[in-house]
Amino acid sequence: MEGAKRGMMLPMTRVLVFGAWLVAQSEAIPSSPTISIFLKPPGVIPPGGSATICCSCQCDNRNFVMYKNGHRLPNLKLHGSRAEFSISNATQEDAGPYTCHYLNGQTVLSHSETLDVLVQEFHLPKPVLSVLPGQEVAAGAHVVFHCTIAHSSVSCFLYLEGQNKAELFSKEQGDFNLSHAHKGHGGRYSCQCYTKGASFKWSAVSKTLDLVVKDYTWNNAVRLALGVGVLVLLGMMVAEAAHRPGPR
Repeated sequence: MEGAKRGMMLPMTRVLVFGAWLVAQSEAIPSSPTISIFLKPPGVIPPGGSATICCSCQCDNRNFVMYKNGHRLPNLKLHGSRAEFSISNATQEDAGPYTCHYLNGQTVLSHSETLDVLVQEFHLPKPVLSVLPGQEVAAGAHVVFHCTIAHSSVSCFLYLEGQNKAELFSKEQGDFNLSHAHKGHGGRYSCQCYTKGASFKWSAVSKTLDLVVKDYTWNNAVRLALGVGVLVLLGMMVAEAAHRPGPR
């Protein structure tokens, strides 16, 4: 029996050692972080205009590389977990696809989606962006964005600063709706319109508006917890005073 037990313990010991080796290997191999890329401010850039391409991630170090049409770009500026590439006095040479790569030494661990930068003249009037029921709403509320422009038969993009993708809606389709707003919908919004014809005609980007989504349920829970904490503290103080010996 003892020999059988020893025979069973040996493979089990090997399994445990192998498991420990796997854990060590998984910790040694860097994970692949999610890289986001976006244009700030978002939208089509006019000739002579300026914008900043931002790459962001929660990374252990800040080893970013940005590419345009497969060519590595110099002069990236690092700000915390973000790398930025500035475009000033924009021309058609600045238009094109941009990507950001995160490196460990010379190894690419992860890369962003492609950001397509456009440089175009503005021929349409600037639209006006509004939001209902207002710029501050409760979580779960129905929010409607309305992009108004003095032109017929246009389509418009709704931009959220910090996001690569834009939402598209046309005047025929109506407004852009958020059926259940949550904190992730909060941020700085703008819109930009265009017409489809022999060539695209673009408007300027609207003025921005900030949407704030408040979770009143969470706020109330925090207030309740603080209130309970205060009551417990007062109860402890009263109990301590009651057990304290009085003057003789």
